Amino acid sequence: MINASVRLQSVPASPIRKLVPFAMQAKKQGAKVYHLNIGDPDIKTPRVFIDVLHRWKKNPIAYGQSQGEPELIEAIKLYYAQQGYSFIRPKDIQVTIGGSEAISMALFAACDAGDEIITFEPLYTNYNSYAATTMVKLVPITTDSQTGFHLPAKSVIEKRITKKTKAILFCNPNNPTGTVYTQKEVQMLVEIAKNHKLFLICDEVYRDFVYDDKKHTSLFNYMEQMPEQIIIIDSFSKRYSLCGARLGMLISLNKDIMNGVLRIAQGRLSAGLIDQLMASKLTQVPVAFFESVRGEYQMRRNVLYMGLKKIAGVTLSKPEGAFYCIVTLPVNNSENFCRWLLTDFRLNKETVMLAPAAGFYRTSGLGQNQVRIAYVLNANDLRKSLHILREALKKYQTISHQ
Repeated sequence: MINASVRLQSVPASPIRKLVPFAMQAKKQGAKVYHLNIGDPDIKTPRVFIDVLHRWKKNPIAYGQSQGEPELIEAIKLYYAQQGYSFIRPKDIQVTIGGSEAISMALFAACDAGDEIITFEPLYTNYNSYAATTMVKLVPITTDSQTGFHLPAKSVIEKRITKKTKAILFCNPNNPTGTVYTQKEVQMLVEIAKNHKLFLICDEVYRDFVYDDKKHTSLFNYMEQMPEQIIIIDSFSKRYSLCGARLGMLISLNKDIMNGVLRIAQGRLSAGLIDQLMASKLTQVPVAFFESVRGEYQMRRNVLYMGLKKIAGVTLSKPEGAFYCIVTLPVNNSENFCRWLLTDFRLNKETVMLAPAAGFYRTSGLGQNQVRIAYVLNANDLRKSLHILREALKKYQTISHQ
């Protein structure tokens, strides 16, 4: 037998998707499954994008440009200018196949094999996947639900810096915790990166989803101060409910980084032409769309948070942004519980799918009794899901004590 590479074997299964076969089987058996495991919004995609598909006449459908279609890059530039970042030029933008490819490119661009990147756990699980494929070592610093998963003191972070450290990677607003880092926290990371000559990589995919009148502090605000060190990951998926379009962006003022990621992009040819020309209408999306969506998610957050707080043994900190939360359940092994929900439990022929949280940690043994919940369903479905979860926990605890 010829063995696959050690690197391939080190790529972890996604905790978001690994239980999908059980969910598919449950549906085949006639069960309705409420998907709280994945950030796939049910908010309608803005009409301006759908109209492009209805009017499509290009035939054949050709390759796009490797950097990105000029129409889309110009629209992205205008979008950032409207956000107050008029210094972003077309050459600072690389269109990627989803924010996921942008993360992979950023790790590949910032590090050589064996180099280290400091990050904060719980973390977006696919950071683990891309670290494995790029042979980069993620150095986790654990955050605590008791502090709302906010960052530890500067001294704690600096203790983890070694000669192999090349970058700090963080997600703000955070997936999976829903934490929105304060200006003071972001400023602290900027100072650490500046003092230790590190890249600072920020995943800002959820920038528009901040609640309770909190303010998001973007790394764009520091980009001109640190033009060589800052790399920003962005995406269309969540902001515009365009998950299936698979479009993201990597933004940096570092010429070497941008020239390098373009060469990577040339190797994979291009992102989808139809997707890009559809997304090029992004500046035509009315401001009211974002205000409405933000209000909808805040309402869903409130429904989920208050509902979970009423379930015996369940604890969580209140999410401040994005549309996720890490929830501690009264179970010993959340993966077993999540699988049981799909294989064994039904309430009126319905069940829920959650994401076991151990896969959102880098440190082995953490998150064993936690799940990540994505509140991407409407309020009525969230209430049904909460009722199902409450009843499921009662039954599971009875079974566990037999």
